[in-house]
Amino acid sequence: MLNSVQNMLQPNISMITKIHLLGFQSSKNVNYVLFTIFLLIYCLTLCGNLLMVTLVTLVRELHQPMYFFLTQLSIADVLLTTDIVPSLLHVLLHKVGIIHFVGCIAQFFIFAFCEGSECFLLTVMSYDRYLAICNPLRYTTIMNRNLCLKLVIISWLLGFSFSTVEMASTSSLQYCGPKIIDHFFCDLMPILELSCSDTSGVQLEIMLIAAPVLLCAFMIIIMSYSYIIFVILNIPSSTGRQKAFSTCSSHLTVVSIFYGTLFGVYILPTKGQSLNIKKFLSLLYTVGTPLINPVIYSLRNSHIIKAFGTFKSNFL
Repeated sequence: MLNSVQNMLQPNISMITKIHLLGFQSSKNVNYVLFTIFLLIYCLTLCGNLLMVTLVTLVRELHQPMYFFLTQLSIADVLLTTDIVPSLLHVLLHKVGIIHFVGCIAQFFIFAFCEGSECFLLTVMSYDRYLAICNPLRYTTIMNRNLCLKLVIISWLLGFSFSTVEMASTSSLQYCGPKIIDHFFCDLMPILELSCSDTSGVQLEIMLIAAPVLLCAFMIIIMSYSYIIFVILNIPSSTGRQKAFSTCSSHLTVVSIFYGTLFGVYILPTKGQSLNIKKFLSLLYTVGTPLINPVIYSLRNSHIIKAFGTFKSNFL
């Protein structure tokens, strides 16, 4: 992939070859503390998500569509955090990170790919919960193995397609500086600020392509949960309502965190918003969410807790 990116960027990289990531620009002692915290978070994130994938793969009781989709979400989280955190750790350790321009574009590509795929996977998971609660008698017939595979493949392909479009659009610009990004990773807007070309056309192109599809995905989630809440409220017994809501509460929590942080970074007006606030919000969905996802799903799901006990007794 790096070779293809480099070929695409060949006319531009003679102007900018290396970029300085400033990170958080705090004192050395604070950076060491942050380095320790984020290293611990990174290790916990990898362990939590890989454990989730291992459980669903090896424990037969978890061979269900919902948990299959959950493994794909965990894979996206592992890719995302591995793309961002090592670079962040390097910046914290050395107070400034130096990254090649091609590597910066590649980091942005992987970031956009993971975020886009996760958006579509969350949409698929909301549809799965809609079928399970609102149409339980036909759930196993509709959500069969073939449909699960198709929905997952489509989610990954859509994420790849959008990230490719964004990378191609940003790569078509001329870059002449400054060679500094006041962030801890290469995001879209910080990259565009390095360009000496007019970026309004690229921003409009990306918005016109991505916004309608992402809005449709978000609307599907809203509609799915509107039907789910309506059905749950009409269940006569409180025990039945609680049991039905427990099957989708974890996913609803993850969706709220995911879209809430993205909305705060990319949709809300940035005028008057400090860079530190933007960096903090970026930390939530690049570092925090991949850690929180497996925790939320495991703590709120008795099947996963039971499967972990089975896994310990049979494989450890």
